[in-house]
Amino acid sequence: MDLKTEDDRSRPNILVTGTPGSGKTCTSALIAERCGFAHVNVTELVKAEELHDGMDEKWDSLILNDDKVCDHMEEMMGEGGNVVDFHTCGFFPERWFDLILVLRADNTVLFDRLTKRGYSPHKITENVQCEIMQVVLQEARDSYAAERVHELHSDSLEQMEANVERAVGWAGAWIAAKGEGGGGGDGGGGGAAAAPSPPGGV
Repeated sequence: MDLKTEDDRSRPNILVTGTPGSGKTCTSALIAERCGFAHVNVTELVKAEELHDGMDEKWDSLILNDDKVCDHMEEMMGEGGNVVDFHTCGFFPERWFDLILVLRADNTVLFDRLTKRGYSPHKITENVQCEIMQVVLQEARDSYAAERVHELHSDSLEQMEANVERAVGWAGAWIAAKGEGGGGGDGGGGGAAAAPSPPGGV
């Protein structure tokens, strides 16, 4: 398979990750809508395409098959223009993403959100502890270049809207820089332009 890189894409890929309940799906959907990108909800994709190895009864969740997920997503990610939404990130190829947003939530906010979802006390406790220990943030920092990973607070509607605005602005700047650089889908020979720093402190 011919694996595409950032140089081959005319639009960026964005990963939105974080502990369950941190607001990933709403944030991702809004970014995708504003940018005209595809929203890839990996949890729903795994269910729909059976990219798993059965059910984990203890956690009441599907057992992810990393290889199946990556094989299924490879072509779409190579094309660019995706906002990927998932609660873990270390198994994705680093070449896929140009911006990684790690959403963080206050423990009380997270607890209330997960309770409303009907999570079991055990599952709520484990997820809150993961947030306290910054498990997802550390995984992102360990898996991707530091300049592409950005921690964002997502406790309120106002914060979510601000995060969306910043991501949309960043995507527009990335596309503009790519066009000026003459790389990617425009067929120029200058290679990919450097991705701009996200505006507004993302």
